[in-house]
Amino acid sequence: MRNIETHYYTADVEAMTAMLNKARSEERRDRALVVSARLAELAVHVHQQGLNGIEAAELIRREAERYGNESRELH
Repeated sequence: MRNIETHYYTADVEAMTAMLNKARSEERRDRALVVSARLAELAVHVHQQGLNGIEAAELIRREAERYGNESRELH
């Protein structure tokens, strides 16, 4: 026969919710900053390489595909 102890922990649900919401908000902010920096890099690349509209659109499409693949890997 096993001795199984059951522990009950009480936590302030509101504090936990606030902490999780803050963490989510910080993650969104950080992710937006990364995307913003990447878009700026792409704009510089388009300008430096003198890409035309079709080439720039293809670059953006590939970047969107990269983000989509990354998202699927995380889920």
